[in-house]
Amino acid sequence: MSKSVSDRIQIRMAELNLSQADIMRATDAARGTVSGWVNGSNSPSAKHIEALANCLKTTSSWLLTGKESQSQPLVQNASGNVSIIDNPLRPVPLLDYVQAGLFHEVGYDGINPLGTSWTTYENARPECIFSLKVEGLSMAPEFMPGDELIVDGSLEAKPGSLVIAQEIKHGMASTTFKKYRVIGVNEFGVDIIELVPLNPDYPTLNSNQIDISIIGVVVRHNREVKY
Repeated sequence: MSKSVSDRIQIRMAELNLSQADIMRATDAARGTVSGWVNGSNSPSAKHIEALANCLKTTSSWLLTGKESQSQPLVQNASGNVSIIDNPLRPVPLLDYVQAGLFHEVGYDGINPLGTSWTTYENARPECIFSLKVEGLSMAPEFMPGDELIVDGSLEAKPGSLVIAQEIKHGMASTTFKKYRVIGVNEFGVDIIELVPLNPDYPTLNSNQIDISIIGVVVRHNREVKY
């Protein structure tokens, strides 16, 4: 077993005949960042780990820990439209929207979650991952009530990200699921953001009108299939 993340990166680069430039293109990371991954001066962040694993045709779990298979499974039936997922399922707490708000403010303490959800998603900070169930129709039809969302509280929202956010209006806080959009910069150099519903029948929220803070970025969407 390789001793470090950089060792494992170098092994896969050699096996796949990849250069640092190839990794830069695949991960959209800067030259110095990729160089640090390879020489061991820094480790891949949650923002880049999955793209790096895909580039190296392995799993993020193997890159971070050295456990499990170092290469992605081959699909035996080339004509099929599915492939085997090699990543193990991991439990994450299923929170309600009040607990999600506390997750942003003080860090959710793990007491009395609604239940447990399972996901193959992973990052370098597993304590920042939680799940929520969709409520209401503001994000319909793509997201319906009862759908489960896997949320990473360590990621920074980017334009177009789907986010869990806390809005404070008239001293009352509520947590919501919306699309993140930047529309400008205020006089203090702070981004003016909008939280946009996918359902046009619901209003858009604007940070010029209410206080908005981002709790986490949605990274997975689970829905039960009717049969």
